[in-house]
Amino acid sequence: MAEEPYAVLGVARGAPFAEVRKVYRKLAKELHPDANPNNKAAEERFKRVSAAFTFLDDPERKAKYDRGEIDADGNPKFAGFGGSAGGRGPFGGGDPFGPGGPFGGAGAGRRPTGPGQPEFEDMFGDLFGAAFGARGATRPGFQAGTKGQDIQTTLKIDFEDAISGAKQRVNVGDRSIDVTIPAGVETGRTLRLRGQGGPGQGGMPAGDLMVTVTVKPHPMFNRDGDDVRMDLPVSLTEILEGGRVEATIPNGTVSLTIPPNSNSGSVLRLKGKGVARPGAPGDLFIRLVLGLPEGDNRELKALLATWSRRDEPPKR
Repeated sequence: MAEEPYAVLGVARGAPFAEVRKVYRKLAKELHPDANPNNKAAEERFKRVSAAFTFLDDPERKAKYDRGEIDADGNPKFAGFGGSAGGRGPFGGGDPFGPGGPFGGAGAGRRPTGPGQPEFEDMFGDLFGAAFGARGATRPGFQAGTKGQDIQTTLKIDFEDAISGAKQRVNVGDRSIDVTIPAGVETGRTLRLRGQGGPGQGGMPAGDLMVTVTVKPHPMFNRDGDDVRMDLPVSLTEILEGGRVEATIPNGTVSLTIPPNSNSGSVLRLKGKGVARPGAPGDLFIRLVLGLPEGDNRELKALLATWSRRDEPPKR
């Protein structure tokens, strides 16, 4: 059985998702295998923390779990046979074979007298199907089914795919499975693909495929929550006179307007060009960095020699 996800993350049961996410990010950074090479204990806890976060990352599933409708495996909880207060019987109240009882059915009101009576056989036939014969005995060769095993695998994705979302293919044994990467996925996040794990036995469902994602670092872009930050080299002319420049951003290219008399280190903000979360995308922050031409710049030095403000220090 799966562990209690809130306990694994160390937050109170029913904690808001913002708190769950904050704690998960902290733990994922501390426990990630890249930060703990050859540390099996940290790797195992990293997997547990990622699985717990993945379970709670689905708003509908989290709400059902918080209400006690499902267990930590995502399976519905059995409510039992409780009836009116003060009822009798091994099921906590009321007559399970009487009218309105879970075993009442067409024979409601007829209490069975023991194995061999029609009501008894029908009840077990409905519950367990043809595997049970007369007197509730199992037929030869019958074995209880078992759910298929969950399979763990890893997937490395490009920074751009983590920002914008994408589809990737993973190989599991002799199968190739397409994985939908949601926009905003972070290193350490585990994606659950239901029914794509090991096959079930005896008619039980297959297990799940658990894909733990690692986002490759990028030489130009850095992520800050749902925002993305980057440096853009610009010329002295573009800094002084302003103008339009083409810039490569995570999801394509964009034409930027640089105001005249900008400074190296000035930051331009492009709203909605960060992590492409539906309904609430992040922003892209572009820092201008002055870049001089490589090689001999004696001509520029000669021009600066006649500039009256050449020795005026900038604000620091």
